Amino acid sequence: MKSKASLLSLIGAGPGDPELITVKAIRAIASAHVVLYDALINTALLSYMSPGAKAVFVGKRFGCHALSQQEINHLIVNYALLYGHVARLKGGDPFVFGRAQEEMEAARSNGIAVEVIPGISSAVAVPAAQGIPLTCRGMAESFWVTTGTTRSGDISADICLAAQSTATVVILMAMNKLEAIMDIFRGNGKSETPVAVIQNGTTEKEKIITGTVKDIFFRVQCEGMSNPSVIVVGEVVKLHHNWLQQLSNITVANTIVAPQMIACTGNQ
Repeated sequence: MKSKASLLSLIGAGPGDPELITVKAIRAIASAHVVLYDALINTALLSYMSPGAKAVFVGKRFGCHALSQQEINHLIVNYALLYGHVARLKGGDPFVFGRAQEEMEAARSNGIAVEVIPGISSAVAVPAAQGIPLTCRGMAESFWVTTGTTRSGDISADICLAAQSTATVVILMAMNKLEAIMDIFRGNGKSETPVAVIQNGTTEKEKIITGTVKDIFFRVQCEGMSNPSVIVVGEVVKLHHNWLQQLSNITVANTIVAPQMIACTGNQ
């Protein structure tokens, strides 16, 4: 029998650091009867669940497809109708390459109410945590956020357009296409453009490699980096080194204090 309280909460869990989640998201997790969570979320967030609530892993990322999207949609509907409130916990923001629209449509087509709780996207937060602003006066006036591959497995045509611009380009889910993507930038005269690849951003396992379009693939190979990683292409990557230098010079009571970025000033 359908519960009167049937509700799907599409929740953005943030980029990895469990503290980078909204108060509203925590409240939704705590009130849910079932939490469906992805491979990219920090499982520490499950501690906010109420006693007796059910946690279900539905891991989805490149190389880790526990369930198909159709199967996940089916679980959402079944759990919502049986138990009432389902929280769908997704890495980053649910509307940034999170297939939230498909899940929302599946719920609504079965008479289930839906709420969306935005999250901090890794596209913005992961570079920021490494002192890389996506925009900076005099360096970058705009930024692109694009996926590395389409549903068919081909490189997104938007990357070809982004490579022609002066904007910062952030590429998600693209490590298996890194060499081919850098070839596109090289073909647009960007061989010397700085690049950063940040793996497991904002977590204890965070790792960053910087280079240029012409050599970043080889640097990444040497370090054995893989998914989940965020790729940043643009002049703003240079500011990472300024941030590291400032960071190393500021120590208070044996604790590193992250400084404000003074290399990029002025209001946008």
